[in-house]
Amino acid sequence: MNEPVAPDMAARIDALLPQTQCTRCGYSGCSPYAAAIAAGEAQINQCPPGGQATIEALARLLDRPTMSLNPVHGVEKPPLVAWIDETRCIGCARCLGPCPVDAIVGAPKYMHTVLIERCTGCELCLPPCPVDCIDMRPLLEPAENNPALNRRRYAAHSARLLDQAAERQRQLDAKKALVARRTGTP
Repeated sequence: MNEPVAPDMAARIDALLPQTQCTRCGYSGCSPYAAAIAAGEAQINQCPPGGQATIEALARLLDRPTMSLNPVHGVEKPPLVAWIDETRCIGCARCLGPCPVDAIVGAPKYMHTVLIERCTGCELCLPPCPVDCIDMRPLLEPAENNPALNRRRYAAHSARLLDQAAERQRQLDAKKALVARRTGTP
């Protein structure tokens, strides 16, 4: 791999990434990928959504030679957004959790829909759908990619998941304490 760079460089690298949070690079999101690049643990050519433009920007920032996109991580393609076929959606809600920017809205047993202006095209909603009612379609009107806004939405999504996990743990602890009191076990 490459030599590690200055610690503040991870934030500068992250600022150049598209913030799709798609995990295609092999990392759990854009920020961990940026940290891996900064630490010399990852190459600059692992981001299909960013494509060649991002690779070239990273090469300039890090004063490295440009490279081609590593096909192991995918191929560069035009911006896509998720689309849910409302006639096939069963409201299972399995697509809600994986969406890193909360672009899918709905509730269990109700049809879901995608907020196109929020969708980053990460494709993480596809695998959990049991009825294959989600397709990726070309973005009809090119939206302005706003990595800073996508980063904030991802942070809000991550915080919400942590809050839900903490609340669930509090509920489990309370149930265990209640059972222990009722049965007299420690």
